[in-house]
Amino acid sequence: MQKKTEQLAQIPEMKYYVENEAKGDRVSQFLEIFASILKHSNYRMALEHYIKVSAKCGRCTSSCHVYKTTGDLKDIPCYRSELLLSIYRRYFSLEGSMFSRLFGGFELTEEHIDKMAYSFWNCTACRKCVLECPSGIDHGLLTHLARYIMAEMNLAPRALVISTREQLHGKTANTSGIPFIALKDSLEFLEEELLEITGQEIRFPIDLENAEYILFTPVSDFLMEADTLMGIAAVLHSAGISWTIGSKYYDAINYGLFYSDLVLARALRKMEEETRRLKAKKILIGECGHATRSASFLKTYWRGDDCPEMLNIMELTHDLLKEGRIKLDPSKISEKITYHDPCNIARQGWIVEQPREIIRALSNNFVEMTPNKTENYCCGGGGGTVSIDEIRKYRTLVSGKVKAEQIKKTGAHYVVAPCANCKKQFRELMEDNKVDGELVGLHDLILKAIVF
Repeated sequence: MQKKTEQLAQIPEMKYYVENEAKGDRVSQFLEIFASILKHSNYRMALEHYIKVSAKCGRCTSSCHVYKTTGDLKDIPCYRSELLLSIYRRYFSLEGSMFSRLFGGFELTEEHIDKMAYSFWNCTACRKCVLECPSGIDHGLLTHLARYIMAEMNLAPRALVISTREQLHGKTANTSGIPFIALKDSLEFLEEELLEITGQEIRFPIDLENAEYILFTPVSDFLMEADTLMGIAAVLHSAGISWTIGSKYYDAINYGLFYSDLVLARALRKMEEETRRLKAKKILIGECGHATRSASFLKTYWRGDDCPEMLNIMELTHDLLKEGRIKLDPSKISEKITYHDPCNIARQGWIVEQPREIIRALSNNFVEMTPNKTENYCCGGGGGTVSIDEIRKYRTLVSGKVKAEQIKKTGAHYVVAPCANCKKQFRELMEDNKVDGELVGLHDLILKAIVF
């Protein structure tokens, strides 16, 4: 235990990085913003329930990958949630406000806000703790709400704010700042690569109107995950699917999911505008857990009753495989494969079995991590923390340590992580923890095994 404590002491503490220091009376700011959000949203219903049940039993400690590594009481999910619930109970519930007037008690202070800024940005919002809570408290929801309030006070990581600023207001309209001309050059190069690899003339259609699908994939895929993107194109080509990429907006990343409902809505509106412009019938999201979950809120923010169907590329590929419209050869890949479940699509049992059935169709050497599926551990970079390079050592040696141990135990060569954020985290995680293996997307392997 002493050795573990000494090791953790060498790792920089997780901190929040403010875009601009909140000015003036932060206590008043926090309460005013909290009151406004409660007035214009439906968070109050959940909060009223949560303050009436226990939030301190500690059952969630057994599921938190951060607490398993640190053993710090501040990393217990119900401790973190109580930081926000104590404020709601005192200032916004009838019983709490009356009790405080009569007998005194808890008062919000600058110190309490600092505790929240540390603790809530420390969480990866993987929501595994929700599975263990006997009272049904969604600690992930409370993390999101607390971050939303603090974001309106400019208490948010710079990395998230800068990325979304470029996406919403910049010339490139994407989180990586990649101009369309660079994206187009990259796609033309990938078409040449596909011809050389497969012998097929596989295209990346741009601005094709009335296509069955418009593809939104994490913008990083266009430059950093070429095999994933080529694998997706190969599947759509082999099945004869009509699809397109939009030139005006092509980024599926939506960091609003991690810290602000306003940012979430604005990014989704851009997706809506591009879909309408090209008259696409359906929306297809690339290999990314958080991009898929954020796109699931389209129906909430879509302006009108004509919101199209949205699905993840793994769902479509699985359907095409079951229908016999694509064929995979399991003899092409002999190395052992394991699969990581991105929290945003697996925690509630949404996309769990589909990727596994695809892997079994292209390989006879698949091994599971333990635990897996809905109970799998977060990669350690969830909740947007992966975008904060200043805390890499925290992400890989603390938050991601449990995941590194999971991978090592499988002995797998290929580690499949179908999510842009998970891929970035895994590369750094495997390097810092000296984990052997090759990180790939699911469609990287499909590209190796597909039969035209």
